[in-house]
Amino acid sequence: MNMTLRFIITIVFAALCSFSSMNCEVPNNKNKVIAHRGAWKQKQLPQNSIASLKQAIELKCAGSEFDVRMTSDSVLIINHDKEYNGLPIEETKYADLLKFKLSNGEKLPTLKEYLIAGMSNNTTTGLVCEIKPSKNKERGKFIATKVVDLVKNLKATPYMALYISFDYDILKEITKISQTKTQYLKGNKSPDEVKADGISGIDYYLKIFKDHPEWIKRAKEIGVSLNAWTVNKPDDIDWLLENNFDFITTNEPELLLKKVGSIKD
Repeated sequence: MNMTLRFIITIVFAALCSFSSMNCEVPNNKNKVIAHRGAWKQKQLPQNSIASLKQAIELKCAGSEFDVRMTSDSVLIINHDKEYNGLPIEETKYADLLKFKLSNGEKLPTLKEYLIAGMSNNTTTGLVCEIKPSKNKERGKFIATKVVDLVKNLKATPYMALYISFDYDILKEITKISQTKTQYLKGNKSPDEVKADGISGIDYYLKIFKDHPEWIKRAKEIGVSLNAWTVNKPDDIDWLLENNFDFITTNEPELLLKKVGSIKD
């Protein structure tokens, strides 16, 4: 390639980036650390808040996990529990939920707002989207489709590290419409079973892996990724590192980052 052509390509690429709402670089980080509901604990931030997401990005975690639910008027929001300030989310309009702020003064974020924040000034931290089970299977699959469509419309797909869920049908639905990696959370299926259904990995409670060490070996043999939740004790973290898990989901990202050498004492 001659110098003139290379210069033109560089200028065009820079121009495209300047008009983009997200960074040109996408998250690329191999430190295994998934901040559970963001990095909230040390700075006492609200879980699942945009502030905790930004803190996970600041720490350069490999991923930041968050929970998605849908209101009665079909607004996708970020919240772990079925209720928000005593209101059942699936039976409440978003405007009514907005009457209550998070503890740091943030409004309850929509998925759209959260994704935009996750794409801003972020070259290190993938987004780990947990879609919560709904009151019925069909609604759950509709939510899954709506989430994936929004991600595509916002051009956020490169930032999505994983879709995860306790609802197996939600993950199967996602595999039909997206190439993004998926992990199952419930812990009742072997690596071979999830592989047969096109699901990329297993993300189980630590005790399940200790009860089924053969699943760790088998997952590695057949290319099923390994994650564990929510692991906070140093000895448990060490066990997962010794067993070479792909990811570790934790409320203590700073501790885990120190163990893998990404943060120095």
